[in-house]
Formats: sequence, structure tokens, C-alpha cells
Amino acid sequence: MSRSTLRVFAVILTTLIIVVLVGALDHLPGAVRAQIDSERSAFTSAQGQLKTTQDAVARETQSDVAFFAAIAASRQWPGLFQKAAGTLQSAGRDLDELSNLEKHGHYRDRQHAEHLLADERGLRTSAVAQASAVHTEVSRWLTRKQQLPAELEQMRRDYQSIHGFDLAPLTATVARAEADWPEKKFDLEARLASVRGIVSHSDQLWQTADGRRSDAATVLNAADELKASAAALPKQTAELQSLTGQLYDSWDKILVDMEVRGFGSSRDYNQKIRTIRTHQGNTASDEQWVPVSAATYDAMHNDLGMAIEQKPAGKYDAEADHVAQPAGFAYMAPPSQGSNQYGYWDHHDGHSFWVFYGQYALLRDLLFNRSYRPLERGEWDSYRNERAQGRTYYGQGTEPGASAPKYGTNGTATQERYSGSSYAKGGGFRDSQYASKSGSYRDSPYATPMARNQDADRSPRTFGRNSRPEEPHAAPPEHSYRPAPRAPPHRSFGGGGGRRFGRRGR
Repeated sequence: MSRSTLRVFAVILTTLIIVVLVGALDHLPGAVRAQIDSERSAFTSAQGQLKTTQDAVARETQSDVAFFAAIAASRQWPGLFQKAAGTLQSAGRDLDELSNLEKHGHYRDRQHAEHLLADERGLRTSAVAQASAVHTEVSRWLTRKQQLPAELEQMRRDYQSIHGFDLAPLTATVARAEADWPEKKFDLEARLASVRGIVSHSDQLWQTADGRRSDAATVLNAADELKASAAALPKQTAELQSLTGQLYDSWDKILVDMEVRGFGSSRDYNQKIRTIRTHQGNTASDEQWVPVSAATYDAMHNDLGMAIEQKPAGKYDAEADHVAQPAGFAYMAPPSQGSNQYGYWDHHDGHSFWVFYGQYALLRDLLFNRSYRPLERGEWDSYRNERAQGRTYYGQGTEPGASAPKYGTNGTATQERYSGSSYAKGGGFRDSQYASKSGSYRDSPYATPMARNQDADRSPRTFGRNSRPEEPHAAPPEHSYRPAPRAPPHRSFGGGGGRRFGRRGR
């Protein structure tokens, strides 16, 4: 055999040896295979635990069939064991796949094997825990049965707690609210009856348990219901007190500024929300920068200066309107009504204008950003027509032949009222189709004389005699309020834009 032939055979042999060595090493790491083996043992143990627990529960429940038959929770236990068995079967399927990887897997399957191990381990422990929870519940009922005198004593304390609870303040509060808000009478009465029902039901439970003290299941079931009722009574009372209080408040959430920071996927979207609350003539407000999603920002981008949420007096907070509307319009009475607690329709030279009462000057200034112009009857009619059709009213500029809206981000009134906003200073109004080519709102034909004046002071102001320009925000603080994206338009708007404040509303 020639030397060259020997060299060829040597190369082939070396290659085969390398292939064999690589094949021998290309399998799951030893640590992963050790975990698979450990889980296999743990799975077998879990199967035994599940069967042992189920057998124990069967023996204990069969030892007192009548008692457990009267326990409502016992009817769920067979299903819970079936659920635990199904969970363990899912773990078994993961273990079968792991066994296959253990035999035929490669090193590149390590990550997949580790994922299967974590999933199988979670399912296995969950199945054991589900079964153990049933056994614990069975043992708890047996213990309670053995300690029946102590259960009766706790039941007595709960019963006395319910009957010692004073419902007189709640009854008086509800009666006053029903007189002030007759349209809520039916709902308030139903809620009050539910609270009173807790007391009357406790009497039934006590009498039933007292008459059947030898029936442990009846006593324990009644004791559980009484305990739940004792906890529910103060909670439902507080909830009803809160609801009646909401009827006396109106509040608005006004979108007063918008800002986008950053670039590309790192952009942060922020809204500045002014929340205005009025309680029986007293008005308070606060403003907060709120981080929002891009979707929320885009959904409200046309609503600068608008009330994005509004809740009138006489409604619960849950009944707030989430369809954007020009700020302040909700406080105006229908012209046919003439007036309400907030103001009245004044008539001059054949025109009707809405006038806010003096005690609501702060409310008016906050709603209209300290730039209120008396609203005419025609605007009210247009607003109500749009609202009746489920549409947001943006109005129309007052200049002859104007096509620009009056409210919202593109509105002429908004661009004047919020010229000092971060949105305006960042050039936001330049994006409006109604802005001038130069990008300055003061050049627009819709701008007011003040806005056209280059020397005019456009710094934002705070309300009060010592008002001064607002300090710029270095960075928006953390806030809890999260305005929801605009709800779909709806056609239910209650009994009109202006609301009466109880019987004494004007």
C-alpha cells in the first residue's frame, strides 16, 4: 500500500474519530439531565400524594355523611380533585417530553429542556397544593364541629354587632338626598333596603341556629353567614353614604395642556389635567401632569381645552360623561328653564346670553381658563343638537364666513385661551389646518386682537389677586389619575345640559 494511500486512510480515520467524539458530547448537559431524573422521582411522589390525600378525604367525609352533605362547599371537592388530577397529567406530558430529550436531545435543546422543567415543576406543585387545600378544608370543618360551643359564642357576638350598628345617620342622609334629588329616590331606597335587609336576615339566621343547636352543619352555616353580614353592614353603609355625597358634587376634568418628549420609540406622552370640583357653591381645583399611552394621547389630541370627563350634581361618579365637550356648557340651563343654581339667561337687544352668578366666578374662570365670553343662545342650541346625536360639539368661529372650529385643539377660542401652554410654545398650534402659513396663531384671520399683538403678555396665569406667571415644569411629577381613552359616542345625556341643585336650585 502506497504512502499516499495510507495518508488518505489516516485522514478518514481521524475524521471518523472526531465525528464519534462530537456525537458522544452533543447531548443535554449533565446538570439538566440530573434535574430531569430528580423531577421524575418528584412526579412519582406527587402521584402518590394525590391518591393518599383523596383517600383521606373520602374516609373523613364518609365518617359523617349527613354533616358534610349539609356543607355547601363539600359539593365542590370532587371537582377540585379532578382539576388537581388534570394538572398533574399536564405535568406528566411535560415529563414525557423531557425523557425524550434526555435520550435523543442535543446540547442546543438545553434552553427548551429548562423551560419544560420549570413548567412541569410548577404544574406538579400546583396539583399537590390543590389536593392539600381540599383536605385542609375538610379538617377545618371537623374541628369546628368539635368546637361547636365556641362557634355559637362567636355567632352571638356577630349577631349583637349587627343589631348594635346605628343605621339612623344613614337613614337621615338618604332621606335628605331623596328630597334634594327626587330622581334618585327609587335607587336610594333600594340600596337602603339592601342594608336594612342585612339586619332582618341576621334575625332569621339566629333564630334558625338557636332552634337547631344539635344540628352542627346548620349552626356552622348560619355562623358563616352572620360573620359575613357583620362585615358587610358597615361596608355597605359607608358605600351608600359615599354615593349620597357624590350627588352634591359636580366635577370636570379639563385637558389644559399636552406634551410629547423624546424621539422615536422612546417618546413619552403627557397630558395636563385640571380637575375642578364644586360642592354646594364651593369650588376647588388642582392640575397634574399625567403620563399616558400614545393611543390615549392620539385619541384626545383634538380636545385641548375640552372637558374630557364631566359629572354633574345629582349623578353618581360612575355616571360621569366621558364624551368630550366644551368646558362649561354642562352648567348652562336649557333656555326654556331660564336659570339654574349656576346662572341665568340674560336678554339684550334681541339676543340671549348666559351669565354665571357671582358666587360661581371661580368655577367660570377655571372652566374657561380665565377668558370667558358670554355664550349665545345659538351656541347652546347647536351644542344640544350635536350632543343629542352622540357627537362632540366643536362649534364654529365667530368671524364672518369662518370655517374654523371654536373649541378643541383647532379651535379659535382654545388657541387664545391656551396660548401660554407647553403645547402652544412647542408649536402645536402650527399643525392646525386653520393656522397661518407662518406658523404663528397671531397671523391667523381667526386670532383675537390680543393674540395679534406681539407685545401682549401670553404667560399663563393663576387665579387670585396675587396672580403671577406659572413656573415652568422641569419634569412632570408622578400622578395617580389616568384619564381613559374616549368612550364611544352615545345618545344618553340625561335631562339637559343645565342641572338643578336639589329643590333649592334656581
